[in-house]
Amino acid sequence: MTQIIETLKLYFSFTMVQYAFVAGIMIAASSSLLGVILVLKRFSYIGDGLSHTAFGAMAIASILKISSATMLFVLPVTVICAVIILCAKENSKIKGDASVAMISVGALALGYFLMNIFSPPANLSGDVCTTLFGSTLILTLTKTDMILSVLISALVILFFVIFYNRIFAITFDEDFAFSSGTNTRLMNIIMAAVIAVIIVLAMNLVGTLLISALIIFPAVSSMQIFRSFKHVTIFACVLSVFCAIAGILTSVFAGTPVGSTIVIVDIAGFIICKLVGLALKR
Repeated sequence: MTQIIETLKLYFSFTMVQYAFVAGIMIAASSSLLGVILVLKRFSYIGDGLSHTAFGAMAIASILKISSATMLFVLPVTVICAVIILCAKENSKIKGDASVAMISVGALALGYFLMNIFSPPANLSGDVCTTLFGSTLILTLTKTDMILSVLISALVILFFVIFYNRIFAITFDEDFAFSSGTNTRLMNIIMAAVIAVIIVLAMNLVGTLLISALIIFPAVSSMQIFRSFKHVTIFACVLSVFCAIAGILTSVFAGTPVGSTIVIVDIAGFIICKLVGLALKR
């Protein structure tokens, strides 16, 4: 036990580990809140679509050598694509799932194509692997990135708390929310933008290909035990934070990739919640 504590002290003496820990907790908490909405509205596929879009934007940022402000470049691009997807969802000619597929696959292909052309061959596989799976991204956050991640995550949580009633109404009955005076179109656009922001933040933690797991697993796991929207949301947030902490600590001790380790812990959490849910039904 003493050795474990000493190892933790050693690792947490490094600034990059401190930044990763703080940012990871905030990103996990904010992403779980949006995950509940996406699961209930059956929009889970949007997470994959926007993550691929963010990969394309990050590839362009890397080529343009604006790494010091990558998040500031990727964020608006992903938000714009999220709004386009939402508007296309309401278009009779291009349905929502088709627009997601077109934008996500196009962005992923464009990003990889550009990285092949402009990136040095020796670094290409490492850069792509890091971006897709987040193996080291969370450990390379600067102080500015960490502060930005914390502030944006806090704003997302604050948004969810302030507009909780409206979000609840839109999630379960959009027609009723509209008839009660809520501007559902504006709220949907705002939520699409917020989801895009979370996708970009989560890229630093688990990579673009594993983002959906970070967003969806805590929500689905919580639904195995609880039934009310409030309880599902609270437990999903707590579970997501716990899995993020456990995943980061496990990766520190075992030397495993941070992103995939967090997702594996999320999978274990889902299995446990499923078993608990089955036991409660009996």
